[in-house]
Amino acid sequence: MNAMPAEQQAGTPLLQIVNGSKVYGGLNAIDGVNFDLRPGEIHALLGENGAGKSTLCKAIAGAIVLTSGDYLIQGRKVSFASPKEALEGGVAMVYQESSLVPSMTVAQNLELGMEKWVTVYSKINIAATQSLQSMNFNVDPLVLVENLGTAKRQMVEIVRAVRHNAQVFIFDEPTASLTPEETQHLFHLLNTLKEKGAGIIFISHALEEALNIADRITVLRDGKLVATVPAKDVTRDALVRMMVGREETAAQYATHGADPDAPKPHASRGEKVLSVENVTMGSIVKNMSFSVFNGEVVGIFGLVGAGRSEIAQIVSGARKRNFLRGGMIYLRDKPIRYRVPRQAVRDGIAYITEDRKVDGFFETMTVDQNIYLGYLSSPRVKRFLYSAREMKRIADQWISALSISALKRTLKIVEYSGGNQQKVVVGKSLAQEPTVVIFDEPTRGVDVSAIPQIHEAIRRLARENKAVVVISSYLPEILAISDRILVARGGRIVEEMARADATEDKIMYAAIH
Repeated sequence: MNAMPAEQQAGTPLLQIVNGSKVYGGLNAIDGVNFDLRPGEIHALLGENGAGKSTLCKAIAGAIVLTSGDYLIQGRKVSFASPKEALEGGVAMVYQESSLVPSMTVAQNLELGMEKWVTVYSKINIAATQSLQSMNFNVDPLVLVENLGTAKRQMVEIVRAVRHNAQVFIFDEPTASLTPEETQHLFHLLNTLKEKGAGIIFISHALEEALNIADRITVLRDGKLVATVPAKDVTRDALVRMMVGREETAAQYATHGADPDAPKPHASRGEKVLSVENVTMGSIVKNMSFSVFNGEVVGIFGLVGAGRSEIAQIVSGARKRNFLRGGMIYLRDKPIRYRVPRQAVRDGIAYITEDRKVDGFFETMTVDQNIYLGYLSSPRVKRFLYSAREMKRIADQWISALSISALKRTLKIVEYSGGNQQKVVVGKSLAQEPTVVIFDEPTRGVDVSAIPQIHEAIRRLARENKAVVVISSYLPEILAISDRILVARGGRIVEEMARADATEDKIMYAAIH
């Protein structure tokens, strides 16, 4: 990392945004925001989805240009036309959604932007290995990125940003798909960068993380600056009040949307709907077995590599189990083996992906169109012709049910915040009227006020006597909405416990040991 000039060490901010505004289609994504980052500081940026956090950071990283306002680096005005220019100017961003090239190896992705005239693959592989090991990230540099899970892609993104020797690092939800141990490694890395004089912008929906690691916290709401305060001088409840603008909301979201006293979705368990028996897929899923009943929410917890997402994808037809000795899956006592997800949808199984950008929605379509396509894919729908009136009716229903902030219905879904995109993915799947619903990290990257809405949608499905599976790496969420909890480790279900008997310590112990 380059040495800082004397003026910067004396207190000149690494960067400043002065009265920054960005307008999309006549709407202000950010409006007159003032923000600064000091050397040797971790500055948390908080707010609900749509508050303007990502917009502000994309402007800082050169992905977009401010409509008005000034951008200063070490006291000098700049205007980056691209992320490449920003990177050359010392600003690196790790995006919430992966920006890696899927068809290239990890090592090749790490080398992007730093290529020499002659590429010696053995050297870039060695350099990649050293970088990954220095951060305790267990990722094979020779693996294609398309074969990595979400968590390991995030690790590669982080390593790539660090290797560019930037002075400003922007982390957008970096811990969303990391295990607790990996999160601690990341925090150690951030503190190391801080000690070297770097400035770090840390975007997170996990308020506890911001309070623990940040020096200062800035809160945005509806595109405007609410406050910038020292982290040591503010509480979680105060942050929630700043974010949502309503006093009574703080207690409701005090547990990150996980309300242990919330009503359970059913009074008694119904019939067995789904049975997974000794299912095996390569070395990832190994003889996994469990059952799901009508009217219950089954939570599945496990660390990265435990096989949680993979078993959900096998059940829903997105992956295939071993042809020989691959085990059996029964839907209402009928053996099933789907070649494609459409067959699962036909039988009433919906899988709501953890990676919305890759396979959760059609990014060039509107909110209405995405939800309507989900509705049309249901086997119960016989319509073959497009109906604008029906599309609006169906979209209105789910926009209201999930509180989707579809302010301008003509915008493409890619132009919405990550949390609203996630709610559209949920609405698109529920519009199919499934009887078995599998949620994979349902609140990943979702703001605090939206989490109870998604949790309530999950509970409502169980109250409607549907079978629900929730895969989550966030223990309070698992404890809040599950009736039965399964713990996965090494490709197997190693523990099953009733909610009344479960604690965070018991679940984590089973996941690790």
